[in-house]
Amino acid sequence: MSDDKPTIAVIGGTGDLGTGLALRLLRAGYPIVIGSRAADRAATAAAELRERAGTGEVRGLDNAAAAAAADVVIMTVPFASQRPTLEAVRDAVQGKVFVDTTVPLVPPKVMRVQMPASGSAAKGAQELLGEDVRVVSAFQNVAAAHLQDEHARLDDCDVLVCGNDADARAQVVTLAEAMGMRAWHAGPIDNSVVAEALTSVLIFMNKRYKIDGAGIRITGRTAAD
Repeated sequence: MSDDKPTIAVIGGTGDLGTGLALRLLRAGYPIVIGSRAADRAATAAAELRERAGTGEVRGLDNAAAAAAADVVIMTVPFASQRPTLEAVRDAVQGKVFVDTTVPLVPPKVMRVQMPASGSAAKGAQELLGEDVRVVSAFQNVAAAHLQDEHARLDDCDVLVCGNDADARAQVVTLAEAMGMRAWHAGPIDNSVVAEALTSVLIFMNKRYKIDGAGIRITGRTAAD
């Protein structure tokens, strides 16, 4: 680990969301492993991230190897790739915190909420990976373009964090805050349905109102404010 920060694997990490999260975490001082189905593609993405960040420890491996090398695993893949990716890394993530960012978008009707039979993508991931994996749902409502924009402020972009293990949720809240976002404990994995479904609503609003990456914000004051 670097400065006692856990190593983070971003699997399916060569797309816009994955590289955006990896870039932000890398600049926050976390060692990063980029995962892809092809190790050479992951290595190329890692080299590009290293150049963009100008600092930090990042390397690229295939998805299973990246998951095995990390303390916390973040999966950033389209819904159609969720199950095969989960099956590829299932053995490597046992006993770890596994962050699922999946949104069950079914093209071409991505502006319509279409939840899977499991109730939510994250709940399906928990069922497939088993109870020894602490699955946490997060980052569904953060625009990848904002993460990629090195000058964009993310402090008005709130993140709902759902999972059955409170300590695992707390770890993900810490990661979100390290990237400049405000994150909230939002209950058990069953509650992930809200954040996942909301993504289709935000996509609709982006189109209807010409918004550049709509997000959410929780109003009100906490006791700590």
